[in-house]
Amino acid sequence: MSVKAKKHLGQHFLTDESIAKNIADALTGTNYDNVLEIGPGMGVLTKYLLQKKPKITVLELDRESVSYLKNTFWLEHIKLDTSKDKFTILEGDFLKQNIEEIFDKKQVAIIGNFPYNISTQIVFKAIEHREFVPEFAGMFQKEVAMRIAEKEGSKVYGILSVLTQAFFDVEYLFTVPPTVFNPPPKVDSGVIRLVRKENYTLPVDEKLFFRVVKTAFNQRRKMLRSSLKSFNLSDSLKEDPIFAKRPEQLSVAAFISLTQKLADHGV
Repeated sequence: MSVKAKKHLGQHFLTDESIAKNIADALTGTNYDNVLEIGPGMGVLTKYLLQKKPKITVLELDRESVSYLKNTFWLEHIKLDTSKDKFTILEGDFLKQNIEEIFDKKQVAIIGNFPYNISTQIVFKAIEHREFVPEFAGMFQKEVAMRIAEKEGSKVYGILSVLTQAFFDVEYLFTVPPTVFNPPPKVDSGVIRLVRKENYTLPVDEKLFFRVVKTAFNQRRKMLRSSLKSFNLSDSLKEDPIFAKRPEQLSVAAFISLTQKLADHGV
């Protein structure tokens, strides 16, 4: 039995075993007892995760893939193995799941060969629940992976870069060509690792920080004094040199400083 990739789910099944192992090895294996794999498909990555110590939970939306995992995959990789005690298969949409409830508020690392069409939403949900997510690794469209990992000064540095790097240390690990997928996507993929910062709370109002970052990059070609005009900046505040910069010039630390300046002026 095999599973047919479904275009509407953005499925591209990884066929290269060495790359699957390298993705599994992207997780450091520290600071958590659980691993959640999103979109396991036919389990090419799953079988390498099962070789590790944590409990593995896979979450799959595609019913055909769930059936494959519960039958073919289970028989091939679980029945002769003690891993049955640490392997759980769940059916559902990750974006609609309550992570805290599934794992009883325990720490869980997230990993996967993520569908391109929802990959940024997956990252934002991990950020939202970062209290329970010490580590996050996986494969994205290369352009998205680079955007997450990029530093200030780059044209691809943006909202996703700043909001992710505010709470996680990000490392771009390696590039994956289209030829190792079935069906092959039209673009390269990239694998990254996110490790939660020791202090993953901000010294400023986080809602204001998010609002400042998103508003600034919505008009990324403009100087901040123009792109942030909706904050009703005072003339004295506009004189601060930071407002003569464009958002892509600001580091995460600079955005935190900018948020504090706005807060100090009653925004």
